[in-house]
Amino acid sequence: MAEVQVKEDSGKGGKVRSKKQNTRVDMTPMVDLGFLLITFFMFTTTFSKPNVMDLGLPAKPKENQKPPDTEIKLSNSISIIIGKDNKIFYHQQDQQGLNDQTLVETNFDREGIRKVIEQAKARAADKDKFTVIIKPTDDAVYKNFVDILDEMAITKNERYGVTDIKPWELAVYKKKVGE
Repeated sequence: MAEVQVKEDSGKGGKVRSKKQNTRVDMTPMVDLGFLLITFFMFTTTFSKPNVMDLGLPAKPKENQKPPDTEIKLSNSISIIIGKDNKIFYHQQDQQGLNDQTLVETNFDREGIRKVIEQAKARAADKDKFTVIIKPTDDAVYKNFVDILDEMAITKNERYGVTDIKPWELAVYKKKVGE
């Protein structure tokens, strides 16, 4: 605890002066209190929970059971290509119709890819079967992929798929970005 040490009188005569007191404060209880407070706040704080996005994957097929081939019509789909440097492209073309004019670049904001997806869904022949096909390139970043999955949730598109970019799409993409 706090102690006050007083120097004894030397016994000499002379002027009477007031005694100077040397004080020494023991900080041990203050340190103990600090650690108790730190411990208290660590135990009572709720740690941030990780945000997890649910990604619906198809069920694993049973042995000897091949899933039926599904063909997606161009009028009911849109292909999104995620490129490098936060670039994103889209098209609704087949191999013969895709060129650097029909591969259109957009951005990740509200007036960009979200509007493109909503307009394509509105133009779809069968809105219940409208499918978004996401094709990331090898140099795409994970953040952009997550952003596209967020856009699927925002635009309420339940039918989407992730697949590899086709060689003919990759050739047009590289021509478009100048590689």
